[in-house]
Amino acid sequence: MQPAFTALFMLLFVLLCLLGILANGFIVLVLSREWRRLGRLLPSDMILISLGASRFCLQWVGMVHNFYSFFHLEEFSKGPAGQLIRFQWDFLNSATFWFGTWLSVLFCVKIANLTHPTFLWLKWRFPGSVPWLLLGSLLISTVVALLFFWGNYSVNQGFFIREVYENMTYMERVISMEIHYFLPLKFVTFSIPCSVFLVSTALLIHSLRRHTRTMRQSAHSLQDASTEAHTRALKSLIFFLILYILSFMSLIIDAVGFFSTENDWFWPWQIVTYLCTSVHPFILILSSPRLREVFRQLLLLARGFWLV
Repeated sequence: MQPAFTALFMLLFVLLCLLGILANGFIVLVLSREWRRLGRLLPSDMILISLGASRFCLQWVGMVHNFYSFFHLEEFSKGPAGQLIRFQWDFLNSATFWFGTWLSVLFCVKIANLTHPTFLWLKWRFPGSVPWLLLGSLLISTVVALLFFWGNYSVNQGFFIREVYENMTYMERVISMEIHYFLPLKFVTFSIPCSVFLVSTALLIHSLRRHTRTMRQSAHSLQDASTEAHTRALKSLIFFLILYILSFMSLIIDAVGFFSTENDWFWPWQIVTYLCTSVHPFILILSSPRLREVFRQLLLLARGFWLV
């Protein structure tokens, strides 16, 4: 790829991350203000703050991770600074996936209209379990990050299965570990939250579609308004599903090493990887009356400032 196109995609990646940082930071600030004012948080707000904070940090770490590895690959791969950045990146990626999953489950138990006893029990117990689920997600993410850190450290030191690595170069060790260790580890650790997300999202989509079909059979104005609201919720949910799956697939493909820093498509692929963390916060803002109103006030304030 020509240097001009590389620079263009680098710029687009930075702009995408900055937009995501602003949106996620906005969500965290607004809900933190509500927390300070009321002295408590709803389960949905707990998840949104956790998700916004993890995405906010992930995008900063992601920019450092990508630029450091792109311009100083050898130092990033073998130096302690690169090890620390990768540890943070792995931790935040895992935490972000789990928080997104719990958000989907919460929407499912709050909105879906199902009568199965297991679902009714989950609907009753889940909101009160949110703080423990968030803490458990942080613990799981720490374990996952340590497993990745151990793999990276083993590659650098060359002592993991010495018999196999004895006659290997550094890059051969990296490729071997990516195929036999990092890829299975990423697939297993990220497949669990992704599976829970897919099940809860599928149940919610099924419930919303069934409710929308029922409401469309009536011409009552209130029911028409409810139908439109459910249709909008269904569209935003499907969009979130697409972004979530895209993020999951990008992490799995990244583990295979298809788009390394030497690849011409490295920066376009990074844009795809960070689409979910940058675009989904705007969907959350526009779908929440509280966040949307504060966001509208900020836009009016910014417009007045520029007009002055």
